[in-house]
Amino acid sequence: MTDNTLPSLSDPAVTPERGSVAETVDPRLLEILVCPLTRDTLIYDAAAGELISRKAGLAYPIRDGIPIMLPEEARRLPE
Repeated sequence: MTDNTLPSLSDPAVTPERGSVAETVDPRLLEILVCPLTRDTLIYDAAAGELISRKAGLAYPIRDGIPIMLPEEARRLPE
């Protein structure tokens, strides 16, 4: 993995044992979520507590263990 890539949801480094936001998000939920705009898979950014849709250029926040999958709540990614 290079510096500009984020781990996928199936990456063994993204685990509850690491003290990440995944502690409060059901991993099975993370595996089935897709971007509501593109229907593309998401990348889990544990450090930022976000689910990234590269295709849409959006980062969906995770608040109190709940992924907020509303485009109007998402952060626009820098191009």
